[in-house]
Amino acid sequence: MADPFTYRPRPSDIPTDPGVYRFRDRDGRVIYVGKAKSLRSRLSSYFQDLSALHPRTRSMVTTGVAVEWTVVANEVEALQLEYSWIKEFDPRFNVKYRDDKSYPYLAVTMGEEFPRAQVMRGAKRKTTRYFGPYAHAWAIRETLDTLLRVFPVRTCSAGVFRRAGQVGRPCLLGYIDKCSAPCVGRVDAGEHRQIAEDFCDFMAGNTGRFVRRLETKMKQAAAELDFEAAARLRDDIGALQKALERSTVVFTDATDADVFAIAGDELEASVQVFHVRGGRIRGQRGWVLERQDEADADLVGHLLQQIYGGESPEGVPREVLVPLLPTDASVLAQWLCTLAGRRVDLRVPQRGDKRALLQTVERNAQQSLARHKVSRAGDLTARGRALEELKEAIDLDEVPLRIECFDVSHVQGTNVVASMVVFEDGLPRKSEYRRFIVRGDVLDEHGQGRGDDTAAMAEVLTRRFRRQARDRYRDADPLLATPAEVAGEVAGGEAGVPVGIDPDTGRPRRFAYAPQLVVVDGGLPQVNAAQAALSELGLTDVAVVGLAKRLEELWLPAADFPILLPRTSEGLFLLQRLRDEAHRFAITFHRQRRSKAMTRSELDGIPGLGQARRAALLRHFRTVAGVRAASVEELQGVSGIGPALAQTIRERFAGATPEPAVNVMTGEVLD
Repeated sequence: MADPFTYRPRPSDIPTDPGVYRFRDRDGRVIYVGKAKSLRSRLSSYFQDLSALHPRTRSMVTTGVAVEWTVVANEVEALQLEYSWIKEFDPRFNVKYRDDKSYPYLAVTMGEEFPRAQVMRGAKRKTTRYFGPYAHAWAIRETLDTLLRVFPVRTCSAGVFRRAGQVGRPCLLGYIDKCSAPCVGRVDAGEHRQIAEDFCDFMAGNTGRFVRRLETKMKQAAAELDFEAAARLRDDIGALQKALERSTVVFTDATDADVFAIAGDELEASVQVFHVRGGRIRGQRGWVLERQDEADADLVGHLLQQIYGGESPEGVPREVLVPLLPTDASVLAQWLCTLAGRRVDLRVPQRGDKRALLQTVERNAQQSLARHKVSRAGDLTARGRALEELKEAIDLDEVPLRIECFDVSHVQGTNVVASMVVFEDGLPRKSEYRRFIVRGDVLDEHGQGRGDDTAAMAEVLTRRFRRQARDRYRDADPLLATPAEVAGEVAGGEAGVPVGIDPDTGRPRRFAYAPQLVVVDGGLPQVNAAQAALSELGLTDVAVVGLAKRLEELWLPAADFPILLPRTSEGLFLLQRLRDEAHRFAITFHRQRRSKAMTRSELDGIPGLGQARRAALLRHFRTVAGVRAASVEELQGVSGIGPALAQTIRERFAGATPEPAVNVMTGEVLD
């Protein structure tokens, strides 16, 4: 624990301008990002009597060892920079908004040549338009199936689309007129894009013009006695009206608004938002966050910053209705207008339908918080008990808040790979997962065969912790460097500089942070190999334990007997989850590598023709037969294929006999 007054800057050194500040811990990690109208006033508030600070703020300033700041021109720029840094560094002491469920969106990939409508979750892409979120994926599929009658946009995957183009036949949706079949040329790219844009306009709330247009066409067809066309148009109108009925009407006018509400206590808060487009509720979303010492007004400001910071202009509504105005309401309103490129009203509804809807959203937030507290009570208790049990069983100095688990996967020594999964606070942190292709460097040095799990484990641990061994604080005393650095094998950093942080970007380098506990899948041999690898690097403060599958027993390095935890132990259950996750991650990667190794092509083995150039050839000529029939001049027309390589490809196919087609079931050679 650091004393905040050891790194407190002098007040005269802190500017009074608006800006953004960052606290860093002893490893150089950014642990908190904040903005201030006056940096001097805000930073001075952190360096006061610790007993007067909120417990979480007190923990933050005692964890930090340095504070730095950046001056900006105004508060709007400070807001934008704060959002960028929070997204980049993910500081542990900033408010985190966790979705209470994973929401699906109806997405249209407008960045592709032939846009595709599909259900999509996860991070948003800039070239894709999103509608929702929806409560259930089936609701999206029902809506999409209904609208494809009027807007026959492509919904198939890239593989299905490519195969349909190769065989010249559309899929089933193309035959039943629920796809315009651009794969076989029924419509060109421009016509299909117009269909996709009309579909997006309808989903965005511009529904009236499409219904009116179909009604006009239906009446015209009936007047011309083309009753079959009129009947089809009547059914199309019914499909649009059915899709509109799925959305709840809350306003008679074309209101375009997001309605927020907060319900919470001293420790946690639940946030709910209803997305209203065209007067209809198009989606609902919720978050649960751990409160610090922020007031509700500050929470609203952080929430709006997180929600709209990464949105496109179309994603920002014309009205943002909140339960109370944030502290910097005028700055946030100006920021929202800048993002949207038009006027955005940020206000608290006082009466009427919008006030009633806000009360409905508040009731949803209260119910969501109640459900979260019931479900999390057991979860928090079990995780805390599991970490405490591991601390006692393995005799650790502290609770293992970060645990890394390693597993090796291969088939008889071929395609050897390994995985590393990370659990923090007893939960998976998938962004920290890593996959390794075992190269065999350490295997050869030990004289082991490629199928030796212990040698593979030693190689993986060495590669993972080699950077960690040198990415620690150093001073001028060479005894504090790693044995490899003393021998002059790797370059050290400057005295007192955390070289785990990249000086150019300010972001942590890969593998910059060490765990308190390393778990390996296996028994005593694997544990000893892992411990030997860490000892060679001079790392003595990372505990190693192995989990053997046979009896689910724990092995410590050089131990005569294993540790047997009770079958009901939460600590054992946590280790099993770690081991199973590492095994799943490793076997998935191994299968990918094995499938890739088993895939043969006539293009394989041609000197100078790598994976990217093979893919470029197949995109251009569609098939290997097309490449075989191409001339040298035609081959040079492909990006990345020069005259020499084109001549090599031509000579390879000129002297080769095409491989015959074989029935994989009978082995019969086909004509």
